[in-house]
Amino acid sequence: MELHQVRYYLTLCDTLNFTRAAEICNVTQPALTRAIQKLEEELGGPLIRRERNHTHLTDLGKLMRPYLETVFDATEEARAKAANFGKLDLAPLNLGIMCTLGPARLVGLLERLSLEVPGMQVSMREGRASKLVAELEGGALDVALVAHPTYSERLNPRALYRERYVIAFRKGHRFEQMNAISFNELDGEDYVERINCEFPEHFSALGFTDETNCTIRYRSEREDWVQAMILAGMGCAVMPEHMPLLPDIETRLIIEPEVTRTVSLVTVAGRRFSPMVQALVRLVQQHDWSTAA
Repeated sequence: MELHQVRYYLTLCDTLNFTRAAEICNVTQPALTRAIQKLEEELGGPLIRRERNHTHLTDLGKLMRPYLETVFDATEEARAKAANFGKLDLAPLNLGIMCTLGPARLVGLLERLSLEVPGMQVSMREGRASKLVAELEGGALDVALVAHPTYSERLNPRALYRERYVIAFRKGHRFEQMNAISFNELDGEDYVERINCEFPEHFSALGFTDETNCTIRYRSEREDWVQAMILAGMGCAVMPEHMPLLPDIETRLIIEPEVTRTVSLVTVAGRRFSPMVQALVRLVQQHDWSTAA
């Protein structure tokens, strides 16, 4: 069954006139008649009966009409959506964002994207870098914004910006008197562990062993809880320097060693980009990350 056969038949249903239906479909009457005959052969019986000057649907034709209308309408809708997708009138994007990324440095990029692609529909999924990378490779995500020490050959990371790590603490802590903090200063400190923190992975990637003797008092995967506990004086925590902070939380850069991460826009190497991903990649390359908040 071909779509033009269905279109000819539905037009004939409306007109009940072969000559008029052929004119509307912009084909010759013999061509329309042959198409209807092929459709009847596929469906196993006559759909239209011509009796002198009276043309009408057979019982089979009446039965098949709503089904063929559904097929035709669905196909036309699919074509329209595909055309809009190609023109970015309808542009879905499944975007993975590492849960420890601060939105301030990324929202400007997404704002520009919304201006360039008014029809964008972005579904944002948060998680740890390893989880998002797996979903990206599996096809659940189109693109991911993550910071990871290493990537497989299947992935193509585009570096966006570099971010250092800091120690966050409450005002009045002894760290407040320091300009920067060496890693071994954490010895003996009460610590609030961020469960989703990727700092150990980056620390290990530098070839260092975590030999601090801090005391982990609390663990939480929620950044707001971690910061609330820091403000309450329940411990300090390591976090990226651009993490949004509650008022009155102080930070100092970590030195000896300095640990950094590079936030990248990651795609699957060789995978064909949708128009939306193409637009995002282009904006990423144009964006001035040095002035991002």
